[in-house]
Amino acid sequence: MVIQFSALDPKFDIGRFNILLLNAFYYNIKPVAVINKIELLDDEEMAELKKQLNFLKKMDIEIFYISTYKNIGIEKLEDYIKDKITAFGGPSGAGKSSLINMLQEEKVLEIGETSKKNSRGKHTTKGTTLLPMKDGGWVIDTPGFSSIELPPVETADELASLFTEFNEFKTCKYSNCIHINEPECGIKNQLNHGISQSRYDFYLWCYKFYSEERWNKY
Repeated sequence: MVIQFSALDPKFDIGRFNILLLNAFYYNIKPVAVINKIELLDDEEMAELKKQLNFLKKMDIEIFYISTYKNIGIEKLEDYIKDKITAFGGPSGAGKSSLINMLQEEKVLEIGETSKKNSRGKHTTKGTTLLPMKDGGWVIDTPGFSSIELPPVETADELASLFTEFNEFKTCKYSNCIHINEPECGIKNQLNHGISQSRYDFYLWCYKFYSEERWNKY
């Protein structure tokens, strides 16, 4: 699954990006990250974006920084997904249809624009389409979205297991540690070292959501 966002227009949203990652791991689908429209960033902004997404290395997730407008990075991505079946998912306006048009020749997909009023993309893909790639493999275009739900995680242990970068550091004192308030937590001890603060903050946000909206209702 290619999780595709734009660097700008619309602006990269780390929250929705993390929710898509969580869904990918929940449904046991290998994620690949693609950031489009990098031509809109200056060097300092590009460095900051890469720093923000540096945690993907710890999770063994490939990331491609591309520009469909200037044809940057397309060949590397094309080679990586060659001979595979790859679904493209991401918010409206991220340039998924533009990219897929460059990867296949079977069908030209309609390309939308970003709304200047709210900086959000307009939906151009109406359904799910399976298309053959030029050099082998298939790509699946899916409709863009403005929001996405969290997967139906049942327990705190299951939630923690979906944060794969936690696995290396589960040296917690207590076997039932949920990595929030417990002393001598291996996860908290690795903040800003092996585990990024932003990912841990997202874990806390998810835990709070599930506790309030799902787990306490059973």
